[in-house]
Amino acid sequence: MKNNTIRIALVDDHQIILDSLSLLFNMIEGVEVVATFNDPRQVVESLKKELPDILITDFSMPYMNGVQLTLQLKEAYPDIKIIMLTVADQGEAVQDAYRAGVSGYVMKKADRKELELAVKMVAGGQMYFNQEVMKSLLTQPSTHHQDLHAEEKLSQLTKRELEIIQLIAQEMSSVEIAEKLFISVGTVETHRHNIMRKLDVKNVIGVIKFAIKYGLV
Repeated sequence: MKNNTIRIALVDDHQIILDSLSLLFNMIEGVEVVATFNDPRQVVESLKKELPDILITDFSMPYMNGVQLTLQLKEAYPDIKIIMLTVADQGEAVQDAYRAGVSGYVMKKADRKELELAVKMVAGGQMYFNQEVMKSLLTQPSTHHQDLHAEEKLSQLTKRELEIIQLIAQEMSSVEIAEKLFISVGTVETHRHNIMRKLDVKNVIGVIKFAIKYGLV
């Protein structure tokens, strides 16, 4: 953030919505709209010129949807924060967005107060999913609920081990994980060994396959 101003970019294929959102967000103290896009294909390249603090995107758009855009953005700019602003509240859509790496998911019917709360929470390093969206996310059936053996394995994992699995899935080395979590490389290696033992897999590839299959990443 520059001068404590939260700089945001907006993506929506409807120009009238972009204009309305720009007007709304620019009325919020401490928030500035620095870019708008009505074609998601332009976004990744255009952000090389100026990277916003938060990108707010629609879910359903032509050429690529919000999840596909999020995946591309996270690959190009890992630190960018993304909020999905949409009418899609189905559990599957919410799960797809969450797994892609969004920091927030807000319905388009949200009022200014909620939008301001979402932006400021995400800018502060937190996540924002309103109650309606969280209910949809939590009630969506996931694969591991259908696999009792996998459920047993998952229950053995500690919070730290789950965190390390997510970092492994991001292709981070033990040294990188150690630096990020402020622990020793030896401790990371111990966690890796314990994770593979608990999941009954032979290598890191097995860990990643399990994580993807059962929605850990």
